[in-house]
Amino acid sequence: MSDESAERPSTAGATGTYPSALLDALGRAWTDRTAWEFLTEITAIGSRMAGSSGERRAAEAVARGFRDAGVAEVTEETFELTGWTRGESTLELLSPRERPFETIALPYSPSGEVTGELVDVGYGTPGEIDDLDVTLEGQIAVASTTTPPGGRFIHRVEKFGYAIEQGAEAFVFANHVDGQLPPTGALTFGEEALAPAVGVSSETGTWLREYAVNTPGEAGQVRLAVEASTAPGTSRNIVGRLGPDTDGTLLLLAHYDAHDIAEGALDNGCGITTVVETARILSAVEDELSIGVRVAGVGCEEVGLLGAEELAERLDLTDVHGVINVDGAGRHRNLVAYSHGSEATAGAARAVSEATRQPIEIEPEPHPFSDQWPFVRRGVPALQLHSDSGERGRGWGHTHADTRDKVDDRNVREHAMLTALLAFELGERELPRLDDVELSEAFREADFEVGMRAAGLWPEKWE
Repeated sequence: MSDESAERPSTAGATGTYPSALLDALGRAWTDRTAWEFLTEITAIGSRMAGSSGERRAAEAVARGFRDAGVAEVTEETFELTGWTRGESTLELLSPRERPFETIALPYSPSGEVTGELVDVGYGTPGEIDDLDVTLEGQIAVASTTTPPGGRFIHRVEKFGYAIEQGAEAFVFANHVDGQLPPTGALTFGEEALAPAVGVSSETGTWLREYAVNTPGEAGQVRLAVEASTAPGTSRNIVGRLGPDTDGTLLLLAHYDAHDIAEGALDNGCGITTVVETARILSAVEDELSIGVRVAGVGCEEVGLLGAEELAERLDLTDVHGVINVDGAGRHRNLVAYSHGSEATAGAARAVSEATRQPIEIEPEPHPFSDQWPFVRRGVPALQLHSDSGERGRGWGHTHADTRDKVDDRNVREHAMLTALLAFELGERELPRLDDVELSEAFREADFEVGMRAAGLWPEKWE
């Protein structure tokens, strides 16, 4: 065989070619076991709650994972937070009959006890609450974890914030999927909330709605009690770099923390594993990258994007070419790329999808509920990589059932391969900064303003 015939051609991409060395690295990722081994290591920790010893152990695992993947200059950057610790929580029907229900407190719920009547607020959207024919004043709101079909996803913090703003004394968050247990999820971005709140199963939600004052039948009294505490704590981001020393760098990140009630395999064990595997692929082709890549595992996403906020504060954002946030990738079969109003990042995702003949759904609508938000609101173009089960809501995520057995690591490996191609593609492209006026208009058009204001998230500069 001649030397010429032994050379393998590059694969064409939208901006030129994908180097053969990159194709070699992708091929190795196809059969590599390191993704499963890393996912096993962090899920075996148990709770990775923000500020906990488990989160610290997970950070150490991320640092080892980065170094093993070939990431250079891996360092730990600590920051302070208000940590939250759950105690006991109870929810009891007092009349017209007596019975307890299984429940768990939602993070940053304060300690407290509320006795009152239930109001069924449906999906819990601000519009539904405004349309109630009964008052929420002094009552306990019951809201579904899902949102109306055909519209954008309404986040828990919006529902809680608006219900409390309208006078509710407590909040019950009812899973919308049968058999998927009480859900958890933070009520605020890093500070104690104004009222107690708990999660319940779909089955419990059905019972409770039967006794709501605004549904047919006899209204009931319930007592909701939460024991919880807050205290100063410490978390950390793990950061490193790959590729050439260039003026601009691409930021690749995922959060490694998880709620305390489960292993956090889907949310976001899959995401941080995808980033580690992406780093392994890119480290094999560092000489082929046209831009340096900063790699980060961030803490405290689940309690308000605190690690990403800290990272955005510490970085010189004029040096950040763009952001890839891996939150939700690797969980399900097909990749979804949220482009957050950037046509340039959407174009890169389309190019990779076309070049690989792998489906990547492009979702242009922005949202403030993952680690791209601290960068997007400062004008940095971004992609959030996700994957969809086909159902609204989190599925097993944020419940006791978010365990490693739910993961098919073929999805993790494939999404790492696509993420590496996306990083390569984004590094080759001009990525214009996001315009503040256009971005705020996009959030208003998607009907975010009322909910974000209720949750305290609407940027002052958008006033």
